Amino acid sequence: MTGARFLPVSWPMAEKFWWEVSMEWQSPSGGPSAVKTASFQDAVRMLNTLQTNASYLEQVKRERGDPQTQLEAMEVYLARSGLQVEDLDQLNIIHVTGTKGKGSTCAFTEHILRNYGLKTGFFSSPHLVQVRERIRINGQPISPELFTKHFWHLYHQLEKTKDGSCVSMPAYFRFLTLMAFHVFLQEKVDLAVVEVGIGGAYDCTNIIRKPVVCGVSSLGIDHTSLLGDTVEKIAWQKGGIFKHGVPAFTVLQPEGPLAVLRDRAQQISCPLYLCPPLEALEERGRPLTLGLEGEHQRSNAALALQLAHCWLQWRDHQDVRKLKVSRPSVPWPLPLAPVFQPTSHMRHGLRDTEWPGRTQVLRRGPLTWYLDGAHTTSSVQACVRWFRQALQRSERPSRGPEVRVLLFNSTGDRDPAALLKLLQPCQFDYAVFCPNLTEVASTDNADQQNFTVTLDQVLLRCLEHQQHWSCLDEEQAGRDLWRPSSLEPGGPAPLRLAPRGLQPCSSSSLVFSCISHALQWISQGRDPVFQPPSLPRGLLAHPTASNGASVLREATAIHVLVTGSLHLVGGVLKLLEPSLSQ
Repeated sequence: MTGARFLPVSWPMAEKFWWEVSMEWQSPSGGPSAVKTASFQDAVRMLNTLQTNASYLEQVKRERGDPQTQLEAMEVYLARSGLQVEDLDQLNIIHVTGTKGKGSTCAFTEHILRNYGLKTGFFSSPHLVQVRERIRINGQPISPELFTKHFWHLYHQLEKTKDGSCVSMPAYFRFLTLMAFHVFLQEKVDLAVVEVGIGGAYDCTNIIRKPVVCGVSSLGIDHTSLLGDTVEKIAWQKGGIFKHGVPAFTVLQPEGPLAVLRDRAQQISCPLYLCPPLEALEERGRPLTLGLEGEHQRSNAALALQLAHCWLQWRDHQDVRKLKVSRPSVPWPLPLAPVFQPTSHMRHGLRDTEWPGRTQVLRRGPLTWYLDGAHTTSSVQACVRWFRQALQRSERPSRGPEVRVLLFNSTGDRDPAALLKLLQPCQFDYAVFCPNLTEVASTDNADQQNFTVTLDQVLLRCLEHQQHWSCLDEEQAGRDLWRPSSLEPGGPAPLRLAPRGLQPCSSSSLVFSCISHALQWISQGRDPVFQPPSLPRGLLAHPTASNGASVLREATAIHVLVTGSLHLVGGVLKLLEPSLSQ
């Protein structure tokens, strides 16, 4: 989670906090009442204590050898909350997994179906700024009041049904998954789009037994400690969401993982279809316009169209009954999904989709912020293509230097050296590294707290990122000495402060202790929205910081790519777009 305040929290502390807040929910006679309502921030603070439930962590260690036990535990929590798995059938669920693009696919799908006048629920992760973003009704995060109401209702119910044989509270993500199901049922949505958290087979969303349709977006390497270290092993986990007789769709994958998905589907008699490329659907009409930038979004849009079309067919919607559908008889490893001409509702849904933090551009005076939460090798490759194409399309100033800045962080079991190497072709003048903390001490926003790591750990990781970047810089400098520099065709030339071979290995990189300080240095007061107090004393003591500050103040254009972590992007958005915190 972005902007975390890293403080150790013990479970007794959580119980004390629960007692204090619950007193606010008691009537003078001691019975439950809404006489005095706890705040949204109180609910989020209580939710955050579930990150460090020591007994739960111990339980996970015991269950790790039998992941099926984790799903069974989720069903027990669901029953204790007052629901049975059969109740979830009412939600008419679209269940989506994948390594990259699953969130964007869900966003496209939800917007298309909302355009048909349907009431939609949408459960996704992680959140960027506020935790209530994870649970949406008709595309909007649920209100703080609705979040607070449902949080405490679920928390009370789980407290009331605890016994000595199980952990009283589910962990953070499990709790939010349960809460989303309760919200969607009580709000009587027509359908729910549910994004898998991690993997699929043993993800806690996989207690869903009868979705209407399932989708698998592009596969790649991520979360290897949980899912396996090959794409084939990861494909096996993702295919775990397939259900008997429930249609499923996937985009074109490498041969190995595609074969795994096909075998998984055949084993349980799940009809699996391969989405034709978006071009096949465009041949019958006008080109489709997407609300999300980047060539890679076309694959996500193609999958979303099939998911929406399949759901509407199941509902026997009149708009879909009129569609002429063909199935090309081309030799493919899987049956091809139908080719049809997208309806106007579908077209407008794709065009109007917004999904913050993914190929998002903010233009602010001389600064242009490019925000993309790419954090795997394949998604960073896509991010680099998008960023370089965006630079080529950008207007060049008639005079004066342009500066390119990278703001990067990486978390978990990802390989930061591999990701940073992929970013080298962007020819950044400065690389800036910081942890996913909006402020050094973020006490005012419970949404941004993370108790699972320490400040020392995240700062050490940033220093490792800087070291990797410096080594890559040195390697590049050695190669540049033996060949003339070349500019990207059609693109603006980045500023070069000195010949690369003459710079110290870390001359163009900096580490800041939080996102706010990094943005203050990059923007130099030139962003008309982000206007914080001046930088603390000492932050310009480093020669690169002081010299770079002068360069940034004089630059005609500053292009800033923020990537490597969705949590980093969320922290940046919180500061650049204050309205998201309202």
